[in-house]
Amino acid sequence: MLDVNGITKKHAERFGAEPAVFLAPGRVNLIGEHTDYAGGFVMPAAIDFGTLAAITPRSDGRVVIWSENFNEQVSHQLEGLPKNGGGHWSGYPLGVVKILREAGFAVPPFSLTVQGDVPLGAGLSSSASIEVATALAALSLAGANPEREAIAKLCQRAENVYVGASCGIMDQFIACRGAENHALLLDCRSLEYRLAPIPVNISLVIANTMVKHAIAGGEYGIRRGEVEEGTEILRSHRPEIKLLRDATTKDLERWGAEMPDNVLRRCRHIITENLRTVAAADALAAGNLKRLGDLMAAAHASYRDDFEASCEEADAMVEAAQQLPGLIGARLTGGGFGGCTVNLVHAELAEDFVARLHDTYRATTGIDAEIYRCHASAAAHAV
Repeated sequence: MLDVNGITKKHAERFGAEPAVFLAPGRVNLIGEHTDYAGGFVMPAAIDFGTLAAITPRSDGRVVIWSENFNEQVSHQLEGLPKNGGGHWSGYPLGVVKILREAGFAVPPFSLTVQGDVPLGAGLSSSASIEVATALAALSLAGANPEREAIAKLCQRAENVYVGASCGIMDQFIACRGAENHALLLDCRSLEYRLAPIPVNISLVIANTMVKHAIAGGEYGIRRGEVEEGTEILRSHRPEIKLLRDATTKDLERWGAEMPDNVLRRCRHIITENLRTVAAADALAAGNLKRLGDLMAAAHASYRDDFEASCEEADAMVEAAQQLPGLIGARLTGGGFGGCTVNLVHAELAEDFVARLHDTYRATTGIDAEIYRCHASAAAHAV
């Protein structure tokens, strides 16, 4: 549980000054996986797990960051920040500072304390949470208040360029524009969005398979390369296809035979996932929970079979959920290859659902999963 008073006190004790404190949420994606970098649609919700960032100015030209989670401090001259993140946790906040300054924001030297409760490696966007919290804190010292869309883009750039993870815009955008008791349908190309209400009698249950993943390279990067390969083939026939979101199922039927089978299936997942995601937002808006659940089930099957980004444990978790009373929909969420499933559950049955899901998954896999009940929360803000 995040403790604003606690981080305020600890920062003051460590750095000798009363800080301003900012909070940025993690997120769970209800539907729309690996569509963001293809310019498509996603539907995440901000959640009540996040990162606190407490900040005060310094006069010695340095950036000093203390992590409560890692019990570690880093210190650099502001004018001599490392050239890249180096695989260290500090790469996320330092990358944000570097990108903000390159964009013309006069971020001064500062002390920063960060603390988060987003489970690491679970696909709930701990990285974007720390990036956006750091950005709001640093911008406050710079006396700047850019549009939230601009902040999201800058934080995405920090992760792409400085950390070296090829994420899309979704994670940073939902941290900047989420709303309590709502999911957010985002067009990742135009950044147009609309909110879709989540009924108050619905619980978000996030089940951590306890299988860790890292998205800076590895399978994530391979999948992205496959998507780009397929897009290029389709573009050779239809030059107006700039990103895969411009392509249709008819395009795949016509030219998919030119693709290796794995590339065809990756593209089919993304093209059909875009259709499912828009339909899911419409279903939420209409209160059609049966339709929403069916779309989530189809999305998981596509993620598992066409995109091959699931794993044995995640499939077991989804299969277990589908047998339990109260479930509306379940699927693997996040970058894939482990992490969490997201389950929409009728609130009055959620407590029993959590207990039975935990026990069934343990009996099937031998793994003692962490399962969290949460709700859609507000965007990043000062606290």
